[in-house]
Amino acid sequence: MILFTNAKINLGLNVVSRRPDGYHDLLTVFYPVGRGSGCPGVPGCLSDIVEIVPAATGTDSFETAGNRVDCPPEKNLVWRALRIFRENYPSLPPVSITLEKHVPDGAGMGGGSADASFTLRGLNEMAGSPFDDDLLARMALRLGADCPFFIYNRPMAARGVGDILTPVDVDLSDYTLVILKPEQGISTAEAFSHVVPSEPALAPAALMSLRPEQWRGHLVNDFEESMFAIHPSLRRLNEYLYGCGAAYASMTGSGSAFFGLFADPIEAASCVEKADVPFATLASL
Repeated sequence: MILFTNAKINLGLNVVSRRPDGYHDLLTVFYPVGRGSGCPGVPGCLSDIVEIVPAATGTDSFETAGNRVDCPPEKNLVWRALRIFRENYPSLPPVSITLEKHVPDGAGMGGGSADASFTLRGLNEMAGSPFDDDLLARMALRLGADCPFFIYNRPMAARGVGDILTPVDVDLSDYTLVILKPEQGISTAEAFSHVVPSEPALAPAALMSLRPEQWRGHLVNDFEESMFAIHPSLRRLNEYLYGCGAAYASMTGSGSAFFGLFADPIEAASCVEKADVPFATLASL
């Protein structure tokens, strides 16, 4: 079984309040991007690849390929997903899993979370689908707050720590997506240490009825204000996307990747071609 694990972007991200447990309550809209990326007819390479096959030996195994993975195998979310699934379904035969990484780290695009959730989905299919999506989402939540989103893998308004999900009606298929990722990353700890929580006038989900051309100045990522002050090059990257003709541009999540939505695919392609960053790609919506 081969799974192409897509990424996500955040359409707006408001940090509303700090919780007693030390986490933060958020408001955002998750939107899947790069589905089928790298396959024939789909532009860009914005998905990881997870291969799950019956183990040749009597024990589970896991290995990685592609981009360097900066954590020991036993702490990788894919391996942890296998452990959690096996806790809930002990009769799963031994499997061998290979993770090929392409989505950049520190980008705020949920690459690791997607890998874990797609692994749960793949194992569930191999086992004959004993669990529905809601049960898989409960397993996924043990791996990370945004992991349940990738179980459903459709546009979702999110609140809480990003784990309370509601389907939202937004379709960006008329646009071409550009993703730019500078060399520097932003750690989650750095991002949250500088943000000032506040209640937005309108939640991101309430703005989804507007066209992306109307989002600028209203649909905001709260991490931008502090990160632009600390890392001026990030502001310039956002301005570059608008200068190329983006209808809307923003940082995604708490990471350093930026996305631009373009009504004109030629302008989008030119933006990628001229971008002076290590990672620049078109992606499917």
